[in-house]
Amino acid sequence: MIHGDITTIEIEAVVNAANQTLLGGGGVDGAIHRAAGPELLAACKELLQIRPGVRCPTGEARITPGFRLKAQWVIHTVGPRWRGGGSGEERLLASCYRRALEIALKNGIKSLAFPAISCGAYRFPLERGAAVAVRAISDLLQRQPSIEMVLLVTLNTMTAGVMEETLKHQKGQQAATGT
Repeated sequence: MIHGDITTIEIEAVVNAANQTLLGGGGVDGAIHRAAGPELLAACKELLQIRPGVRCPTGEARITPGFRLKAQWVIHTVGPRWRGGGSGEERLLASCYRRALEIALKNGIKSLAFPAISCGAYRFPLERGAAVAVRAISDLLQRQPSIEMVLLVTLNTMTAGVMEETLKHQKGQQAATGT
């Protein structure tokens, strides 16, 4: 868990909380695009559209070089918009984390940094989003120890506090069950 700017972290890959176009936006997405430079936008435009305006559907992930970032790679994933919890939002959010980690594995990436996907403009409740993130990451890391470091990076102190508490709770559960 790191409280800071994901665009300045020296790590192999940063995960971008993108929209389906992958052409930039606000929040983390806009910050990553600005920091990576115009080459990132050009690389995203090169990715195949699976339908008009959609290069990455919700719950999936794509990879591009990091260009001007300290990170070598950007793994773009599209989180779900919160619609009250009855539209598969938790399943789709967990898929974002899993798919990003699977792309990291496929590309030999051993360290990556995640933002709190969907917990900003997409209004996913922070506590629920943190629990989904920690559970999805922990589950995959238990099965795939080749990933050496996963950071959860938050820019604001409230998100950092929730993520830290969720991590402590997860560690307590793992200790209690011996996993």
